[in-house]
Amino acid sequence: MNFLRGVMGGPSAGPQPSGADTIQKLCDRVASSTLLDDRRDAVRALKSLSKKYRLEVGIQAMEHLIHVLQTDRSDSEIIGYALDTLYNVISNDLEEEEQEENSAKQVDDLGSQFTEIFIKQQENVTLLLTLVEEFDFHVRWPGVKLLTSLLKQQGPQVQQIILVSPMGVSRLMDLLADSREVIRNDGVLLLQQLTKSNAAIQKIVAFENAFERLLDIITEEGNSDGGIVVEDCLLLLQNLLKNNNSNQNFFKEGSYIQRMKPWFEVGDDNCGWSAQKVTNLHLMLQLVRVLVSPTNPPGATSSCQKAMFHCGLLQQLCTILMATGVPADILTETINTVSEVIRGCQTNQDYFASVNAPSNPPRPAIVVLLMSMVNERQPFVLRCAVLYCFQCFLYKNQKGQGEIVSTLLPSTIDATGSSVSAGQLLCGGLFSTDSLSNWCAAVALAHALQENATLKEQLLRVQLATSIGNPPVSLLQQCTNILSQGDKIDRRGSKVQTRVGLLMLLCTWLSNCSIAVTHFLHNPANVPFLTGQIAENLGEEEQLVQGLCALLLGISIYYNDNSLENYRKEKLKQLIEKRIGRENFIEKLGFISKHELYSRAAQKPQPSFSSPDHMMFDHEFTKLVKELEGVISKAIYKSSEEDKKEEEVKKTLEQHDNIVTHYKKVIREQDQELEELKQRINTLTSQNEQLQATVTQQVSQIQQHKDQYNLLKVQLGKDTQHHNSHGDAFQMNGIQTEEVSKLKEELEDWKNKHELLQGQLKEKDSVIEKLSSSQLEMGTTEQASQMNKLGGLEHNNELQKELEMLRSQIQLQSAEISKLQMENQKLQVMNATAGPTLGDGGATAARSSELEGRLEQEVKELKTEVKALSEEKESLKQQLDSSSSTVAILQDEKCKLQREVAESKKEQDDLLVLLADQDQKISALKMKLKDLGVPVEDEDDTESGDQGDEDEDGDEEEQDENAVVCYHEN
Repeated sequence: MNFLRGVMGGPSAGPQPSGADTIQKLCDRVASSTLLDDRRDAVRALKSLSKKYRLEVGIQAMEHLIHVLQTDRSDSEIIGYALDTLYNVISNDLEEEEQEENSAKQVDDLGSQFTEIFIKQQENVTLLLTLVEEFDFHVRWPGVKLLTSLLKQQGPQVQQIILVSPMGVSRLMDLLADSREVIRNDGVLLLQQLTKSNAAIQKIVAFENAFERLLDIITEEGNSDGGIVVEDCLLLLQNLLKNNNSNQNFFKEGSYIQRMKPWFEVGDDNCGWSAQKVTNLHLMLQLVRVLVSPTNPPGATSSCQKAMFHCGLLQQLCTILMATGVPADILTETINTVSEVIRGCQTNQDYFASVNAPSNPPRPAIVVLLMSMVNERQPFVLRCAVLYCFQCFLYKNQKGQGEIVSTLLPSTIDATGSSVSAGQLLCGGLFSTDSLSNWCAAVALAHALQENATLKEQLLRVQLATSIGNPPVSLLQQCTNILSQGDKIDRRGSKVQTRVGLLMLLCTWLSNCSIAVTHFLHNPANVPFLTGQIAENLGEEEQLVQGLCALLLGISIYYNDNSLENYRKEKLKQLIEKRIGRENFIEKLGFISKHELYSRAAQKPQPSFSSPDHMMFDHEFTKLVKELEGVISKAIYKSSEEDKKEEEVKKTLEQHDNIVTHYKKVIREQDQELEELKQRINTLTSQNEQLQATVTQQVSQIQQHKDQYNLLKVQLGKDTQHHNSHGDAFQMNGIQTEEVSKLKEELEDWKNKHELLQGQLKEKDSVIEKLSSSQLEMGTTEQASQMNKLGGLEHNNELQKELEMLRSQIQLQSAEISKLQMENQKLQVMNATAGPTLGDGGATAARSSELEGRLEQEVKELKTEVKALSEEKESLKQQLDSSSSTVAILQDEKCKLQREVAESKKEQDDLLVLLADQDQKISALKMKLKDLGVPVEDEDDTESGDQGDEDEDGDEEEQDENAVVCYHEN
């Protein structure tokens, strides 16, 4: 231990060893010592030396420290010392007093080299991930810091190792759930480094529920009022969402956009914001912009924009936009955020158009923003943000474009001048002496005309009063006048900027609008000015103006409809050939796309410039240049015949386009009608459902009232019956006689009904008895008919047998007759051959004639017998048919009688049930009256009492009244 005391600064008699020697001895001690305490003390000593002797400790001790991590995992203290030592060696976060001047690059290289040595064996990173899983604070926290430092030094390599490690990312995600804020916060920093520029890890982290945990941390820390932890969480969220379409879609579908709304709730007093709050709110606005960035896929951006409108996030941003006391940089970023939330989304653009500033009188937010844009005292960054907001408001928004242009038209200008319109502000900025206002107003007006030929034609109607006494001039003429004056007007800022802005406006205005081209060419000074500008040899600053002049002249040729004789396409081409030269014209036209500022503007829609002098090109205008540059170059070299052919093709295409647009319009109208009809159907269906629901509800209420009424009626009738039967026992003190009479009448009705039901029951019983007796008779007749039927069948069989016997006899006799006939023929032949030779021929002829006579007589007798038998057979058949029909009729009658018997039994059962119910109810009421103390008599006694008391009606009425009163008192 004396050695360790010397190392740690204790007194020593001999010379002090050098740092390298001490580190070497400590490393030997770590490697060779068998006692854990000795190794722990040696590692602690290395930790204390690692900051001052970083290089020596890193070279000599790294291998031993890694071995300690592998073998001594059971002791958390030595593991913590080893991790801290490795962190001091690898990390570049040294204290300021320890850094030497001009050594930052060397320090960076040193940390990167040690990191490369450490991660050369991938098992080291895997071991570190295992240690980070330990719950012990002295192990987990140094492990997190060391892994963060490794990612800072060699990010892609360490990311790849963690990605292929089993459950590597999931282990690190558990850090966000640690209850110790130090580890949780450092875990956020670790995940920041882990997710940089690695889409695969970003997706894994997102699907490990990172969004939910990070948003919970931000809410716990106080949203925008939170500390640096909120800032770290927002930076991690940006890493997960930026340029990652999968995570953006997951964030939207998880309804996390709705949880962003509370971030932007600001109070009325916005003074004294802390620097951390400004930073947090700035990052929150940037996170919103990440979700709706124009570089995202259009579908994803559109869905996020709609979600932000429906959850109220856009409304909250507009509140910040119109609030007072908001810091300038937050206001600028809010304007940029609102711009991208409404860009290309009709619903959001319509809402933004309806927002009013809290002024007296209220003004539209667009007008207030335009006032800031054309005000040269406003910051440059804020004016750029307002211009971007105006561009996004008009992007794919023909309705908004029409509203802006309509404020310039003569019929809609406010004659009183009490309020300033957007069109008036744009015209004021266009013709002011501030070049930046000129450029912003020209670009804003160009966006109001973008891809809208109708508004380009309408803007030609705008007239401006230049001075008192002079006639008004058109807006187009005034723009060309300012353009031609050039350097003569004293302006603040770049004079080239004003001309570039006006030329961009004119090129946008004239493109794809032949009427505007005709108006432009109608001024005889415009073409000579353009050719003069293009033909001159000017400096580099003026080359941009020359290129734009060439573009404007090319548009005047390409979109020329040859309506002006002096400025037909062919004549303008000849003018270019003579004054400028085709090659020179094409070269000047190419100056635009070759300019550096043009390339910057073409990259993204937002106008971001380092200084006002760099503000030259608009993003949408760069698209127009790309579209027209090649077309104009071809048009310059085309002959008149080719122009004619092209015009014919254009006409046919226009006709075709007109037909297509017509059908599109028809289809659109039909779609609108269908939508309206569907809406009407939906409304009618909903109304029908509501009415049905009300009807069913009312029916149920009516049924309930009916049931209640019937119940009360029955109860009242029974009460009345018992009051009448026992009227002698009651005393009447206040009940009206009318109610008593009603109750008596109802009781009589019930008695009559009871008697009627009993009479019906007796009638049914008699009917049933008759039916049963008729059924018995029917059974006997049916048996007799069946016996007759059987006897007839037996007789029929006997007749058939006799008929068969007669037929067989007839057949035998016919056979004998045929034999005799054959013999007769033979005898006749013999007589004919013998002739006169035979002496007794006459005798044979007499015999044969006798035989023939007998045979004929027998045959006749047999035929008469057969005829008689057939007639007898027919009569038997008729008897059989008639008996079968009578049997069928009897069966039908039997079925009918059975049905009648069943129905009568059913009715009898129903009547018995009704009588039983009435008896039960009467007995129940009697029991109630007995319970109430009222004496109850039998019905026979009641009837006799009623007959005997007919002469005492007056006395009875008084007793009934007293009885009812007594009943109610009880």
